[in-house]
Amino acid sequence: MKTLGLLGLGSFSTLYYIQQLNTFYNIKYGGFSTCPFKMLNVDFNTINNLLPNTSTELDIIVKSCIKNLEELQINAILIPNITLHETIDRLNISTKIIHPITKTIAKILKHKHAKVTLFGTRHTMQSDYIKSKFEAQNIMVLQPNIKDMSQIDNLRISVYNNQQTQEQLMIFNNLLKKYTTNGVVVLACTELSVIHTSKNKLVYDMAQIQLEEAVDFI
Repeated sequence: MKTLGLLGLGSFSTLYYIQQLNTFYNIKYGGFSTCPFKMLNVDFNTINNLLPNTSTELDIIVKSCIKNLEELQINAILIPNITLHETIDRLNISTKIIHPITKTIAKILKHKHAKVTLFGTRHTMQSDYIKSKFEAQNIMVLQPNIKDMSQIDNLRISVYNNQQTQEQLMIFNNLLKKYTTNGVVVLACTELSVIHTSKNKLVYDMAQIQLEEAVDFI
């Protein structure tokens, strides 16, 4: 069995990833099985204060965290923060990274989709990082309109603070229906993954895809 290393980054996303790892692992192996992994929990404040932008300072902090995690003798690294992968891509990391973006792109290409709409933080929806990855594989990336983008970003903040309303959840599900009429919706934010209950096959959840790959790797 290969050893998975999880970088602990803040309670919200890290606890969600742990829960989902155990769920996927139990579905695969049954009984009372829970996912075996090694975790290094770091002070997320030192990282979060530098996000969402990349910087030399952030590179140094993250590289040190990865080095400490690698010392636990792991075979792959799982990072519960999609935005942070832009920094990860800048670093020379020899250990396998369970990458949410590349695996999501592979799934979308497999099903021959040509257009996606990103749902995530306002930064994610407007920045070139994820967009460039998709467009390099000839997948067109669309943005929600300004009003919808604001609603999505406000919702993910509410979810993080455990203050989401039923009205917000209804709006979110309606937006999923709206944007999947014109292609695929990609969820690129853990807070949106937490509330995602749709069975729509045109919704691709990056965190869930990343977690499934992590369990398959083990």
